[in-house]
Amino acid sequence: MNLQLTGHHLEITPALRDYVTSKLTKISNHFDHVIDVKVTMSVEKLAQKVEATLHVPGNDLHAECQDENMYSAIDMLTDKLDRQVVKHKEKNTNHHKANGAVKHQNID
Repeated sequence: MNLQLTGHHLEITPALRDYVTSKLTKISNHFDHVIDVKVTMSVEKLAQKVEATLHVPGNDLHAECQDENMYSAIDMLTDKLDRQVVKHKEKNTNHHKANGAVKHQNID
């Protein structure tokens, strides 16, 4: 998984980079086929904004969050992305019955 962090009116500190990296490993635990992630962090007047785009095979998943605290915005963003990845994974799973049981194989 390639990670690209960008700061808009913000310097990306090693602590922020480590925090984002540790949070995004949760997503890669659910879905191994994440190609790359682009995260943009910006500071506006009274809000900290975080946007991310995940490139997965066959789709791009995008989410953005805004909060007064950058760390809580990152937490909310990873929760949103996690839900989107799980939903994408479920859509790509074969739910057709074979021999009375549901097959759980990926359709590629």
